[in-house]
Amino acid sequence: MNIYRLPEHLKTIIFDIDGTLYTNQSYVMEQVDVQIRHWANLNKMTEKEARDRIANYRKEWSQKHEGKKISLGNTFLAFGIDIDTSIEWRNSILEPEKYLSRDKKLQKALKELSKHFALIAVTNNPVLAAQKTLKALGADTVITQIVGLDTCKKSKPAKENLECACRMTGTAFSECLSIGDRYDIDLALPLEMGMGAILVNGAEDIYKLPQILL
Repeated sequence: MNIYRLPEHLKTIIFDIDGTLYTNQSYVMEQVDVQIRHWANLNKMTEKEARDRIANYRKEWSQKHEGKKISLGNTFLAFGIDIDTSIEWRNSILEPEKYLSRDKKLQKALKELSKHFALIAVTNNPVLAAQKTLKALGADTVITQIVGLDTCKKSKPAKENLECACRMTGTAFSECLSIGDRYDIDLALPLEMGMGAILVNGAEDIYKLPQILL
């Protein structure tokens, strides 16, 4: 865990979901790869060719942008796959329930936090897919508000997603704390906007948050 900044008057915690609220590298990787495999199948490419094209684009983009990382959704845009198509794919082919299970420690930590702060998820998956993931973890009754790919039609990092989260929770940027597992995607922009930020390595770090924030 790396704490970059904590708001002086914290009211809202913005959670990334994948790789943040659960620790399951297999599913983190499968979420990406299943979409690439689907793209390969639709375009009569081999899976290896599709993976290589995506990986090469991301590598070149990173080299041109001071080592920053680009999301899969924004990568797909470069190949002519618009956000609406990404939303359709993710809603139909992501199956978190096959990889994830209820996490009682996560539930306990989130319930404790929810007594003091508004909790909202901002994710690059559509709301329906995000709800499936939260349900698989047993966190869907605690984190009920979600800003997804289909909310603003923007893939993180995007200011619109964070602005929407603030409107939905009625809080100012300075009163929000963004928590995620990827600095460039989840934290860099929130920090620029005046939010707090914590980098985590999965659910084990989330379990510790009540001790840090309460």
